[in-house]
Amino acid sequence: MSYLGKVLLVDDDQNVLELVKLYGEREGFKVIGISDGDLVLSVFDRENPDLVILDIMLPGQDGLTLCRNLRETRMIPIIMLTAKGEEADRILGLEMGADDYVAKPFSPRELVARIKAVLRRTQPMEEAAAWKLKYPGLEILGDTRTILVDGEEIIVTPREYDLLYFLAQNPRRVFSREKLLAAVWGYDFFGDQRTIDVHIRRLRIKLASLPFEYLTTVWGVGYQFTPPVKEGETAL
Repeated sequence: MSYLGKVLLVDDDQNVLELVKLYGEREGFKVIGISDGDLVLSVFDRENPDLVILDIMLPGQDGLTLCRNLRETRMIPIIMLTAKGEEADRILGLEMGADDYVAKPFSPRELVARIKAVLRRTQPMEEAAAWKLKYPGLEILGDTRTILVDGEEIIVTPREYDLLYFLAQNPRRVFSREKLLAAVWGYDFFGDQRTIDVHIRRLRIKLASLPFEYLTTVWGVGYQFTPPVKEGETAL
């Protein structure tokens, strides 16, 4: 069996740790399980995982705080575990920079499928090294999966990168939330459509220094990437 990557799982339920470790390692992942939020950053720096799974309720630092702290300094995919029906926690987790969430109780097979989907979308493809998207004040680089604003790199989550790249690939095309979920998150994503709104809002904040708004809302329909109109050009 091929090695698929290293996962850091943080949950204070020993049964969850053991079950996810069992299913994850069957599929080719190395799963490192810890139960104390205060240990996460030191274990992260030592183990250098490919993805982090955080339960919201933890001893020590809670999952939301850890998500925010990781996101401030590290480009790493993050999946949040939330209690079933706790919509506010899900939205807050996305606001803090999580890429996806899974509600408890969950099937370990579903969680492993989510891990694979998130990692698949965050790995640079070989053909991506040759391209970059360039607009006034904005560059999206395929080889390093980075975004430059006025020549300076900004920190974005893997999902934010994918969303901006997809929209920028299709300038002035309007996409519904359903189509964006399918294109960027994949059909295996079972979250609600407000996930898109949260990520668009976060991207707008990060692009706010630009003199024009690239991400525009088409009310009642969805979102589009709107580059500035060049002189002599007619916007469609």
